[in-house]
Amino acid sequence: MLLTLTNTQPPATDLGFLLYKHPQRVQHYPLSFGTAHVFYPEADAARCTACLLVDVDPIDLVRGKATATGGGLLDQYVNDRPYAASSFLSVAIGRVFATALSGRCADHPELVNRPLPLVAHLPVVATRADEGFVPALFEPLGYRVEWQRLPLDEQFPDWGHSPYVALTLSATVTVKTLLSHLYVLLPVLDNAKHYWVGQDELEKLLRHGADWLAGHPEKARIARRYLRHQWSLAREALARLDVVEEDAPDATPPEATTGESVTASDLASITVEEAAVEAPLSLNETRIRTVIAELEAAKVQTVVDLGCGDGKLLSRLLKEQRLTRLVGLDVSVRALEIAADRLRLDRLPQRQRERIQLLHGGLTYRDARIEGFEAATAIEVIEHLDENRLAAFERVLFQCARPKWVIVTTPNVEYNVNYPFLPAGQLRHPDHRFEWTRAAFETWGQRAAATFGYGVRFAPVGTVDPAVGPPTQMAVFARDDGRGDDA
Repeated sequence: MLLTLTNTQPPATDLGFLLYKHPQRVQHYPLSFGTAHVFYPEADAARCTACLLVDVDPIDLVRGKATATGGGLLDQYVNDRPYAASSFLSVAIGRVFATALSGRCADHPELVNRPLPLVAHLPVVATRADEGFVPALFEPLGYRVEWQRLPLDEQFPDWGHSPYVALTLSATVTVKTLLSHLYVLLPVLDNAKHYWVGQDELEKLLRHGADWLAGHPEKARIARRYLRHQWSLAREALARLDVVEEDAPDATPPEATTGESVTASDLASITVEEAAVEAPLSLNETRIRTVIAELEAAKVQTVVDLGCGDGKLLSRLLKEQRLTRLVGLDVSVRALEIAADRLRLDRLPQRQRERIQLLHGGLTYRDARIEGFEAATAIEVIEHLDENRLAAFERVLFQCARPKWVIVTTPNVEYNVNYPFLPAGQLRHPDHRFEWTRAAFETWGQRAAATFGYGVRFAPVGTVDPAVGPPTQMAVFARDDGRGDDA
């Protein structure tokens, strides 16, 4: 099996320092299942490619063992281990590139956190999953994904496709980040591991996924497949991931999991997801619960979720039987596909299916399909819009759609100092166009309310830091002909 990594940022041979492998030497590493070889077919200032070739000996792997490791005696000798990237390649990455994977570079430590234009190519990858799973894994991480399903036999095309793809990933990322993604996701694609999975594997998953897994839309499938469908381990992994704030690069500070966020009486009737029953509330969970509590207090029956993304809020609202009509609108087709899968739209009973609809559309253009709802939500959405497009969004929402209630949440930029691994001045998410202070958010909310005939009140979401406020801020708008005086 083969993996190539290519860097094209001069001096491209910096890749050798980061991988801790000299470009002018061929190096060999013994593994319990074969041998790994590292060599460079090209290495100059403009372009440098490192190859990891893993030579698996499937016969030696099972020789002398009393029990079969696969589906039977024949499976021990006839299998895809010698050529298809799988958990064997993941283990090789962990052993051979351990220094790079841990984010260390003794000779040039300044290179570790430097994003490089990298291309990873795997000619044969085992992918036992649906057709959309490959891009669903890598595109949310910022990769350009090129993949092609390989035939069972090129001479006999009628035999159909194999469970293998040729995969190329391109992105400007750090070497550590790319290796971490491959280390976790190759066994996920294969949906198998060649060794026993226990608590140690759960810790590996959380360690190598610390910077990205909590916010991944496929985190549940990743956890299940990485842990070989051991449900107790997968549930524990998801519960521990849920204490990570999904917009932030690092875990929520410890004090954010112990203070008061939403009162017990407010949340008594809200369904708690199984994976988070015994876990401290994540900021995302607190947001969802707070919004649901506001909608319940307003006694609304119809809700449109603007910028619904992958459907986290909608999936919870669908459980609220008092809500008779739900609509999610998003500009991303891929996000809507993930939302449809999360909501199980194709498997909902007819009466449930009639309650909910997903729509493709923008937030800055009038859309008659989102008009006539009692409430509209825009949860962690406005910061993804260019500030010069906010006026158009306001008109679409407050003037054209004009729901009785509007709930808007957005990050509080002042709180970012509590994220120790977020560089000063950097926003919580690469797609955020801005993040407002509490004063700036209140100024915007009060102006929008006055312009369009709404009342507005502001509330914190999450633990309030005495100096910088909450991690998320919320505005609840009520039309003046509704409960504006109470808002």
